[in-house]
Parts: sequence; C-alpha cells; structure tokens
Amino acid sequence: MQQLTAEPAAFLLSRKQSHAPVQPPPRPHIPRSSNSPSFYSFNLRNTFAIIIIPLGALLCTPWVPLKNKTLLFGVFYAYLRSFAIVTGYHRLWAHRTYTANTALRLIFALLGAGAGQDHIKKWARDHRAHHRYVDTDQDPYSIKKGFFYAHVGWILFENNKTSSTGHVDISDLKSDRIVEWQRRYFVPLFAVMGYLVPALVCEYLDEDFIGGFIWAGCIGTSVQQQLTFCVNSLAHWVGDQPFTAAKSARQSPLAITLFLMGEGYHNYHHEFPTDYRTGIRWYDFDPGKWMISFLSLLGLATNLKRFPQNEINKSILQRKRENLKKEGEAVDWGIPLEELPVWKWEKYEEQTRTGRNLIVIRNAVHDISAFVAEHPGGPALIAGAIGKDATEMFEGGVYGHSNAANNLLDDMRIAVIGDATKI
Repeated sequence: MQQLTAEPAAFLLSRKQSHAPVQPPPRPHIPRSSNSPSFYSFNLRNTFAIIIIPLGALLCTPWVPLKNKTLLFGVFYAYLRSFAIVTGYHRLWAHRTYTANTALRLIFALLGAGAGQDHIKKWARDHRAHHRYVDTDQDPYSIKKGFFYAHVGWILFENNKTSSTGHVDISDLKSDRIVEWQRRYFVPLFAVMGYLVPALVCEYLDEDFIGGFIWAGCIGTSVQQQLTFCVNSLAHWVGDQPFTAAKSARQSPLAITLFLMGEGYHNYHHEFPTDYRTGIRWYDFDPGKWMISFLSLLGLATNLKRFPQNEINKSILQRKRENLKKEGEAVDWGIPLEELPVWKWEKYEEQTRTGRNLIVIRNAVHDISAFVAEHPGGPALIAGAIGKDATEMFEGGVYGHSNAANNLLDDMRIAVIGDATKI
C-alpha cells in the first residue's frame, strides 16, 4: 500500500514541476554608446544661463531701446570680463604662466564670475584636461566630437559617463583660498557681477537700469561667452599649423583672432602652454600678453614665463621640414635611380645604333627624343652627344646648366650604367 501511494505522489510532483513557469535567461549587459541619446542629459543650470536668459533678453529688446552710454559701457565691461578669463582663468590659474598678487587675483575672480563661465576651479580643471588629453575621448571639449559639441554642446549636455574627462592635478587650485571662495559663492557672484553691476552702472550713467540689465548684462554676457567658446571650436577648426600638426589646434586668421582677445594663436599655445604669450611677435594681436606685461610694470604680476626661443625655432623648422616633405611627395622627380634597370655600356651603344636618341650623363641613360628639337642651344649641339658620355659637356665643359635643366633631365632617365650607387 505504501508503494501505491508513493508512486502517485511522485507522479503528481513531477507534473507540478513540469508546469512551473520557465524563467527567461538574464539579459546581457550592453554598454551605452556615446552616440546613444541616453548617454547625455541636459545641464539645466547651464542651459538656463547660456540659452534661456539671452533669448529672454532678446525678446525684450523691442521695448528696451539701446542707449549710447549703455552700449559703450556694455562693450567696455565685456572686454573687462574677457581680460579676466584670458589673463586670469586661462593664463594665470589654468597654466600658471605668471604670478599675481592677492588684489589682482581677487579682481580676476570677481570679473571672471561675471563672465558666467563657471568657477575658476572647474574652468581650469577642464582646460588642463583639454590640453593633456586633447582630441581624445577624455578631452572635455574635443573638436573630434563635432564643431557644435566643442563650441557649446559640452556645456549644455552633461556626460553621464563620469570618467569621461581625464584626470589632472588641481592641488594648487584646491589650496587657493580665492579660488575656493569664488567656487562656494559662484552663483550669487555671477548674478551680481554679470547682471546687477551692469544695471547699476547704466542707471548711474544714464538712468538706464533696465537697459543696463538687458543689453550690458544679459546680452553682453552672452556675446562675451560665445566669443570665448570660439576658442574651443574655431581655433581648432580654421587656420594653419606652423608649430605642430600633432594636435588640432590652429593659428586662426587675424580676422578671427581680433575677436578672440589674441587666443586665436592656438597652435602656438597648445605647443607651448606655459608661455604667458600666445602671439610671440611684438606685432601679434595678443591683448592678454600686453595686459600681463603692463601689470608686471605695475608690480601686480611677476615671474612671467617665456618658452626658450631656440626651442620655438626648432618646432618651426620641424614643421617646415614636414611640409616640404609632403610637397616633395607630390612632385614628379622622375623614376628613382634604384628602380631603374641597369645596363651595360654595350647595351647603351646598341640601343643608340637602333636610332634611339640616348645620352649618358652621370652614369644615367636619358632618352632625349622629345627634347632634341626643343634644346635651347640648338638640336645640333645636343645631337652630337647621342651615344656618348655627355657628363663633362653638361656640367660645364660646354655650358653650365641650371638647376631647372637638371630637374628636367631627371624626368628623361630610363636606365643606369653599371652600379647606380656610383651616380
């Protein structure tokens, strides 16, 4: 009886197990691509400051006339903030190309906050990473990700991959009390220096508080921001590369450099980032260089760093060699000697007896059939050298031929006599 009851129980148990729901296999983990829409998300704070506020200000302009004094102050104040970015954020804190006293650093921190390009610590950290990892995935605003991304996309969209920007040492920034103070109070400083100060100054100059807020504040800040952003986009996009071709940075045309406060000499800057100058010639339009030099005369800036001129000259010459090599590769120099067939003298004589217009110069056989009638000295003179060694005649025995004649001769060679290395 026990066996009879055990078997049905086992049978029922097996049926119950056979009808249990089948669990699907776990889905494989697929890493997100940087091209995936979910890889990036909007940075709402930056979008509001860089897009929403300027657009809102533009919509108000039909009802807010631009007064002359407001325009003049707006341009002046935009330049002041640009100097804070160029000579403060960039050349002082990001690259440490000179030393500034406390008062000057505080002024740069205040005006830089008014430029609305984030606090010094973040700005300098990103810029150091840009130089160290330029044109790679760890470059925070790599031009390889597209013009828009390098210009402003990297600010508007946050990369959800936290390890995207490469590591750099910012211990000096962490220990700088002014840098830390500005970071802590950046948002109110930006509001005051970026919008309230222009409004108050324009109110004082021409009773134009609203105009100062709209034109000198909101719109002036936006224009100044876009010009700075052009350094990350245009200066990696347009221009030549006289110092290095290993990086995308370029020497922008003067028309662009005029609007970039001298930062358009970007190819030089990326090759020699520790130099306080970007335009190294005295006449190069580099207001940042001139400002730092002026501040040094006042004793506010010291330890101005210059890269050794000899090393700069080396880079220039190396680039010229590279360019000459590329240009040379595009020129037809004739068939290389090592690729020509090797003839014995007897074969050369045999070929001329068949009626071919061949001459030997410096052990190379040249077919001058198409040139005999064009010879500047007349066909009779050159025809007299057919079947002979005309080296002495060509090199001055009759006439000292030009470099152009030598180049033309190279295009006519068809073989070498004996060992080509003797030529």
